[in-house]
Amino acid sequence: MKTALITLSDEGARLLAPLTGRLPEARLFIHESVRDESIRCGTVLHETARQDSAPHEANRSDPDRRDSTWSDSESELEAPTVERFSKIADLTAALFPVCGGLVYAAPCGIVVRAIAPLIKSKWEDPAVVVLDAGGRWAVSLLSGHEGGANDLAIRVANLTGAEPVVTTTTEALKSVIIGIGCRHGTPAGRIVEAVREALADAGIAMEEVRLLASAEIKADEAGLLAAAETLGVPIRFIAAEEIRASLREFSHSDFVAKKVNLPAVAEPAALLAGRRTRFICRKKTFNGITIALAREGF
Repeated sequence: MKTALITLSDEGARLLAPLTGRLPEARLFIHESVRDESIRCGTVLHETARQDSAPHEANRSDPDRRDSTWSDSESELEAPTVERFSKIADLTAALFPVCGGLVYAAPCGIVVRAIAPLIKSKWEDPAVVVLDAGGRWAVSLLSGHEGGANDLAIRVANLTGAEPVVTTTTEALKSVIIGIGCRHGTPAGRIVEAVREALADAGIAMEEVRLLASAEIKADEAGLLAAAETLGVPIRFIAAEEIRASLREFSHSDFVAKKVNLPAVAEPAALLAGRRTRFICRKKTFNGITIALAREGF
C-alpha cells in the first residue's frame, strides 16, 4: 500500500516526517508555506525513524489493489522525500486514485472538503486518516474496513503516540482488550495459542476482541505483530511513560522491572489501551506468555 503523508503546517511536518520510514512506501507532501527549518527538523526525525524501524507492515487491504495505477504515475511522485504543493484539493485529486492510504496532519474539515468530490465507494476509495496538528488523535475518516483506514489509524497512533479514533460500528461494539507480555523472539504461533487459550478460559469469543495491547518496547516484536495479523485484530503499543505514570491498580513484576524497566506489561497494557476499562481476568501465564483481559465500559 502506497501512503501519502500530507500537511499544511510546520507542526504537521514535524509530526509526519518520522512516518516516512515506517509506513509502506510513504512520501511526504508539505504545503509551500511550511518553513524550511521544519523540513530540516523533519528530515532528522525521518533518519532517526529509519534507524529504529523494523521491516513489518500488517496491511489487511488488498496489497495489489493500486499497484498498477501507482506505477503509471511513478515518475510524477518519484523525486524527493519531501515535495511541496500549493493547493490541497489539487494534490488530493492527484493522489486519491493512486494511493492506498492518505494520512493528513490537518483539520478534518479541510480534508473532508478535499476528498468529497473524489469519493466513489468503500470498495474503491483509499484509506484516509487525519491527525490533528498536536498529534492527539488519529482519526479513521474514510474506508475503515475495506480500505484499511482503521488499521492505518492504529498504526499511525502507535508511531505518533496519538489516540486512534475508529467509529465503524463493528469495531465500536467490540469491548475486549487483550494485554500481552512475552519474551523477545517468542514465535507468533505460541502467542496465538496463548490468546486463544486465555479467551476460552474466560468464555469470550474472538469476535468480542477489539484490540491486542503491549508495551511500546515491544512495538517491533515480530512474533507479536505476526500474531495480530493471524488473529485479524489490531495491536496498540502503550508508551513506557504512560505505564509508569498510571495510577491504575495492576500487579507488579520484579522480572519485568529488571528486564525492561517497567512495573508490568500485560495488565497495564490491557487497561490503558482503552477507555473506562476494567479487568475480566488479571494476568495469567500460558506457556511463558502473560495474558490479561480487560473490557471497556459503556
